[in-house]
Amino acid sequence: MMPNSLYLDHAATTPLLPQAAEAMARGYAMWANPSSPHRAGRAARAALEQARERIAAALGWSGEVLFTSGANEGLAIAMARSQAPLAAVSAVEHEAVLRLAGDAARLPVDALGAVAPADCALAGLVAVQQVNNETGVIQPMPAIAEAVRGAGGLLLADCAQGAGKIALPDADMVVLSAHKFGGPVGVGALLLRDAGLIAPSGGQERGYRPGTENLPGVLGMAAALELGAQWLEQAAALRARLEAAIVAAGGEVVAAQAPRLPAIGAYRMPGVAAAAQLIRFDGQGIAISAGSACSSGSLRGSHVLDAMGLTHPGEVIRVSIGRETSEADVDRFAQAWAAMAEGRR
Repeated sequence: MMPNSLYLDHAATTPLLPQAAEAMARGYAMWANPSSPHRAGRAARAALEQARERIAAALGWSGEVLFTSGANEGLAIAMARSQAPLAAVSAVEHEAVLRLAGDAARLPVDALGAVAPADCALAGLVAVQQVNNETGVIQPMPAIAEAVRGAGGLLLADCAQGAGKIALPDADMVVLSAHKFGGPVGVGALLLRDAGLIAPSGGQERGYRPGTENLPGVLGMAAALELGAQWLEQAAALRARLEAAIVAAGGEVVAAQAPRLPAIGAYRMPGVAAAAQLIRFDGQGIAISAGSACSSGSLRGSHVLDAMGLTHPGEVIRVSIGRETSEADVDRFAQAWAAMAEGRR
């Protein structure tokens, strides 16, 4: 990053942790194919399987762990090869889910972005995101899981934002991406309560995902997960400080009363388009986003904010905090926000 730059877009991706980089270096030194039968290959396989066990332990997951290239691939595998037909997805899912959902029903949300558990009582595959990537809202996953299971369905949880930060939900299938919690880009996992929940494809990963395993990436992911998320307590304090300043400057906090991941916040600056905010903040060396990284580049409107019935959704930006974010960083952004808002008035 450039000197004097301020990065507040950690929900899009967060820096690779030094411990993860060191683990990857060890993986690159162990360059043999884990599927090869010779001694070097067997050593690589042993390291891969040990990492699989470490990741399951760090996540508190007792089922299968299948390595993927990230959450998008995990979603594609789960939704295309689930033994239960897709019944519904929430209206505030990541665009990767909506693209795959076809004509499946969309579950509505309330003004705080929460899905009603009763709406999830469906006999089929139901996809609900644990933490929304635009607002940080945490869905009532225990009640949703109970409703889905009560109807004989299966729950698929996109945990890209929550994994490595908060406990995983009691879902049948979970997807995650390492680069969201300090691991490398290009590796993730599909977690299955039981391998029989999806149809096999042949090849590697127990016959469910062909392709040479990304041992360095997997080792980096394991190392990042094992560091834990004690920093979230500091993130909560920083976000509270930021939101107090934004409200004092005439801004609005989206879903302020909802349970939210401490690292993500969405804010409206009345009278200033999100696109204009992004450009002005970027000109000051401050990196934020509008919506998810997949849509903010095109500056399209937010389907998440539309589903919540938010007034003036085009004036909302997202700020996301990382491990290294400091009080000085938050104060710098708050001052820039207040100056921009005052200039508009």
